[in-house]
Amino acid sequence: MDFSSINWLAVVASVIASMLIGSIWYSPAVFYKTWLAGLGKSWEDRPQGPMVMIYVFTIIASLVEAVALAFIIQTMGSTTLAGGAMAGFMIWLGFVAPTNLVNKLFAGHGWKVWLIEAGNHLVYLIVAGAILGAWH
Repeated sequence: MDFSSINWLAVVASVIASMLIGSIWYSPAVFYKTWLAGLGKSWEDRPQGPMVMIYVFTIIASLVEAVALAFIIQTMGSTTLAGGAMAGFMIWLGFVAPTNLVNKLFAGHGWKVWLIEAGNHLVYLIVAGAILGAWH
């Protein structure tokens, strides 16, 4: 793994995309209330107060994911927008979606929660893959 071969601006753009997609996806106007209900929680049960550490760890997780995706895209030779998007989709299909599905089903959260969570990851990985594939 050659970290100097990574386009760090593309990685940063991917992390920003992750935060934007997540903030829209999990906004109360889109899926947040449905997601909470699927988890068996009410609006009053949502996290409140300072959430700095949640965002710090979310950004770190997105950074790790973007760097790993950049390496995978390079390894696959998918250095186009479409190739990067396809790499993101295949990672979602082969690793994220099935793992998340098993976790949600065993936790008793069901299909709706899985669709919301996996859908967010699908959109992010396709967008990040497109960014990293096109901007190398």
